[in-house]
Amino acid sequence: MKTIIEVCVDSIESAVNAEAGGADRVELCDNLAEGGTTPSAGIIQAVRVRIGIGLQVMIRPRGGDFLYSPAEIEAMKYDIQVAKDLKADGVVFGCLTREADVDMERMSELIALARPMNVTFHRAFDMVRDPFSAIDALVTLGVDRVLTSGLHATAPDGAGMIADLVSHAASNIIILAGGGVRPHNIQQLVTQTGVQECHVSGRKLLESQMTHRNPNVIMGGTTHSSEYERLVVDSALIRSFQSTED
Repeated sequence: MKTIIEVCVDSIESAVNAEAGGADRVELCDNLAEGGTTPSAGIIQAVRVRIGIGLQVMIRPRGGDFLYSPAEIEAMKYDIQVAKDLKADGVVFGCLTREADVDMERMSELIALARPMNVTFHRAFDMVRDPFSAIDALVTLGVDRVLTSGLHATAPDGAGMIADLVSHAASNIIILAGGGVRPHNIQQLVTQTGVQECHVSGRKLLESQMTHRNPNVIMGGTTHSSEYERLVVDSALIRSFQSTED
C-alpha cells in the first residue's frame, strides 16, 4: 500500500515544489523555527490557487506550550474560519489542559467550527500525560488524524510507541508519523510501525538572488545565520520518499 506523504511547508514556493515532487498534501505553516504557527491569509490564498493537492493549515497562535488563553482560542476560531473561507481541505491544531490531557471542551468548539474540513491534532500530542487516553479522547472528538513522533524527538526514536498507538487506534483514527522522517528511514519506519501516512520536510538551502548584500544585519536574531539564504522544499527530495517504496 502506498504511503501518504504530507509535506510541511512555510512558503508558496515550497508548496508548489512539494506538489511537483509527488506529495499527497501539504501542511502550511509560518515560523517553523517555533515548530509552526498560523500562516497569513494571503499565503493561504496564494498556495490554494497554485496547488491541487490537499492543503492543511496550521492553527497555532504562538510558539511554546498548548495551554491557550480565552483570547488565543478566539484567535484560533477566527483563523479556522479564514482557512475554511479560503478553501483549505483541513486544519491542524491541538489544545491541552494544565495536566497535559486533551482539552475536550476547547477542542470540541474548534472542531465544530472547522467542519466539514478534516482535523489533525498536531504534535501537542507528544506532550500529553497519557498517550493512549489521549488517543481515546481524540477518537471521541472525531479527530481525523494525529501527528506524532511517538513522544520522542523524532519518529524513528519513537517508533515503538508509534506502533503501539497504531495498534491501539485500530481504524478509528489515522496515526501520522512525523519528525525526523527521511528518505533513508521512511520504509523501515512504515514497516516497523504500520503507519500509512508520514509527515516530512524535504528542504534544501536556497541562496538569495540579490546582488547587493549587507552582511552586518540579521533580522531573525543570533540563531539565524544569514538573510540571504532560506530553506525551501526540494521536489527531487520529496520524490525520493516515494522511490524508496518501490
